[in-house]
Amino acid sequence: MANMLVTTTEQIPGQNYTIIGEVFGLTTQSKNFVRDIGAGLKGLVGGEVRDYTKMLNESRNIALERLRQNAAELGADAVVMMRFDSGSISQDMQSVAAYGTAVKFTE
Repeated sequence: MANMLVTTTEQIPGQNYTIIGEVFGLTTQSKNFVRDIGAGLKGLVGGEVRDYTKMLNESRNIALERLRQNAAELGADAVVMMRFDSGSISQDMQSVAAYGTAVKFTE
């Protein structure tokens, strides 16, 4: 599953396939007390809030793994047209969604 091809393009060079359907992976992460303190201090001086960046990167990886799992459960060989979306649910929660189209290779 970890080696399932996931691409942002519509076509996979050299492959013919049929569309299975929409797949997605979703995660929601909550900020923690230590990250909030660090972000507050960083807000005073400016610059990157590395703990939040790390949290969002981890969230992307989780969402992508869940997308692959969803595609595998449908019998897909790959996912095309993959996109990420993110947003705040509340002041201390962030969601990340990975979505795309599951496909099955044909001969």
